[in-house]
Amino acid sequence: MIPAVPREAFESVVAAALAEDLGDLGDITTLSIVPSTAKMTGVIRTREAGVIAGVDAIRLVLARLPDPASATVVAEDGAVVEAGATVALLSGSARTLLSGERVILNILGHLSGIATATAAVVRAVEGTGVAIKDTRKTAPGLRLLEKYAVAAGGGTNHRVGLHDAVLIKDNHIAVAGSISAAVTRARSTLGRSFPIQVEVDTLEQMEEALENGVNSLLLDNMKPAMLRRAVALCDGRCHLEASGGITLANVREVAETGVDSISLGWLTHSARSLDLGLDID
Repeated sequence: MIPAVPREAFESVVAAALAEDLGDLGDITTLSIVPSTAKMTGVIRTREAGVIAGVDAIRLVLARLPDPASATVVAEDGAVVEAGATVALLSGSARTLLSGERVILNILGHLSGIATATAAVVRAVEGTGVAIKDTRKTAPGLRLLEKYAVAAGGGTNHRVGLHDAVLIKDNHIAVAGSISAAVTRARSTLGRSFPIQVEVDTLEQMEEALENGVNSLLLDNMKPAMLRRAVALCDGRCHLEASGGITLANVREVAETGVDSISLGWLTHSARSLDLGLDID
């Protein structure tokens, strides 16, 4: 089941996007051309195959514009669609539909692009048992929505932010002086409330982390041969997550090394928007 995105987060993004687009004067093109009484119907369709995410944007945008319009969603979030598929049917005020069109398509296309990219990676590792995770490499203000889109595509959400999980990275280790010192300080401050993950890029660092009984290791930029050695060294003592330099082309090879999960920053920071359009009847 796809986790629900907090409604307030979605509403905030929609409000900001509309304010950015409409400014103080509103949609001056539509307002000057289209009568306030004009009605219209339209269809949002895909122009390429993909996975849908973010359909709530349609309803939220229409609800924030002054003249009434409504939407009937045909393809819900997580739906796998072909090119030309109907996502939603729109009807009501022509001004509302024209003024809200770009914000709807921007949000829906962006989130559906992330879901589509995630689904492609999930398919690539099918049968290996490896989970595909996102990262914190998200657009400012869009994190919750982008992580929701990853889940809609069949991925697994990593930590939401700095506040909900401990991940000791190379710079933390540099400041603390060693992995052991960093883990000890984290535990002395937080107790056992939070599992501890440590980022390592050598087998020597990995051994030190394992000696400290960490819950998870982030294996950074390791080639498949080293990943296989890491899996053997770990011998099931903690969760192993591979990250860095992993693409759709090589993700299967990485998954087959025996790691538990793979995290990919590009799912959120570089996924191409899904091509969608609003066709007016």
